[in-house]
Parts: sequence; C-alpha cells; structure tokens
Amino acid sequence: MTLAPRAVLVHRTTEYEELVARHGTHGQAAFFLSSRGRDIEEVVARHRRAREALAEVTAAVPLTWRQARVERADLDRFLFGPEDVVVVVGQDGLVANVAKYLAGQPVVGIDTDPGRNPGVLVRHRARDAATLLPAAFAQGTGADELTMVEAVADDTQRIVALNEIYLGAAGHQTARYRLGLDGDGGVVEAQASSGVLVGTGTGATGWLRSVWQERGSALALPGPTENRMLWFVREAWPSPVTGTSLVAGELAAPASLRLTVESERLIAFGDGMERDSVELTWGQSVRVGVCGERLRLVG
Repeated sequence: MTLAPRAVLVHRTTEYEELVARHGTHGQAAFFLSSRGRDIEEVVARHRRAREALAEVTAAVPLTWRQARVERADLDRFLFGPEDVVVVVGQDGLVANVAKYLAGQPVVGIDTDPGRNPGVLVRHRARDAATLLPAAFAQGTGADELTMVEAVADDTQRIVALNEIYLGAAGHQTARYRLGLDGDGGVVEAQASSGVLVGTGTGATGWLRSVWQERGSALALPGPTENRMLWFVREAWPSPVTGTSLVAGELAAPASLRLTVESERLIAFGDGMERDSVELTWGQSVRVGVCGERLRLVG
C-alpha cells in the first residue's frame, strides 16, 4: 500500500519563548530586555508572526495528507521518509539546518518575517502554502537543485552542509595540519591557521562571501546550483615549518581537498552548528568536496 504524502513542518523556538523559559514569566523577560535597552513588544510581535505563519501553513496541508512537526533542536532524532514534503517555517538558516538530514525530499521555505529575513532560501509566504504543497509533491515539479558540501574522515565519519564546512580547532584557535588537493601532483603543505572554510554557492551569501570579500579574492563566487565551491585558509601563519602558499582555491567535482591533522584535536562542522561536529585526532585525514546529494528547494 502506498503511503499518503506527509507534510513535515520544521520550525524553531522563538526568541520570546526562549526568554520566557529562561526568566520564568513575561514580566521578568520584559524587565531583562528593558535593562538592555530593548522593548519586549517587538519580540512578542515577531513571535506572534511566526506562530501565525505556522498555524496558516498547518491549515493549508491537504486533508488526505499526514502531518508531522519537528523543532530544530530535534532534527537529528527525526526520521524523514521518501514521501515527505518538508516545509520550513522560519528563517533562511533553518533550511540549511535541515538540509543535511534529507535525501531528495522537496523543501518549501516559508518566510515568517518578510523584510527582516533575506529570503534566499525561505522564498514564499504562508498564504501560498495551499498551492505550493501539492505542486511540490507532484512528479516532475521544478525545483532548484542546490549544491552541498561534504567532509568524509578516514574512519567513515561524515558531515554534510548546505552553506559551508569549517575545519579547525574548537574555539577557532590555532589549528595545525597538512593540506593538499587530491590529484594536484601530490603538493602538500604543513600549515598553522585559524582553520579552513569550504563553501558552496548558497554559502556565497554568508560566511564564504565575508572571507572572499575581506581577502579581495579574484576567484569567481559559485552559483547555488554550480558543481563547484571555493575554499579559503583563514589567517595562515608562516614559520620555519609551516607555509602559506595554499590558502585559497576553487574545488570542482570530483576534486577534493585533503587535510591531515597534526593537532591533538580538530573538528569539522557545517552551517555554523558547532555542537554537531566530527572530531578528528592526530594523524587522521579528512577529504572535503562536492556532495553527491542535492537539496531540492522549491522555487
């Protein structure tokens, strides 16, 4: 028997909910914010808009479909199915948070705060959900296939991200490692730096662009669907045993960047989620490249 489609609504706890949970009551949260020059009414208004959008999307799910809700903190424990249509109700970053847990399911991004969010990934309004959901599930419906980045360690640990992967020391202190490009004639350089950033075209609107712009790089930023990425070494330090000749470049599939750890502990994490990281110890190696999977984002 074929399962009915399932709408999985992904959302996150609002700032207002976090404040009340931390301070106990609305009044205490208001006092805390006022002591820092903020008005709780602005926070409440954003909370209300987020909850109204979530309710409107919930009401738009077809009656014959199944439904599920998952909060951002529970994504790593939620099992997505092949028949799911994933509806992200929130900010652009929430789409990146969910991307690594998917395997080709269509994603619809609903912007809960138009004008405040860039709307790069949450491209739609809650009022459009009734039309978007059936269209997203229909076979052959067009969607942007966004490039993702993956890091795979020699012990099979793997992490996938939509925007970028960072490799370095926890806390962004000095990381020591050997870096090289596979298939580049075996050129490898020992380095000490603040870490290595490998980003996609989607990430080119965020952290990757910041580094690219600060560096004044002549490399062309990739587009979100291009099968290439850029990588940058952050603040490489020259010394008698470390170099700075391999500090930036383009990475097009199937090429990969190889990093061998020469510190007691380095980590790799994606899309700013440092608590969900791969840990690497001395002598381990990790390869970073274009991921074979794509995020299917409904345009």
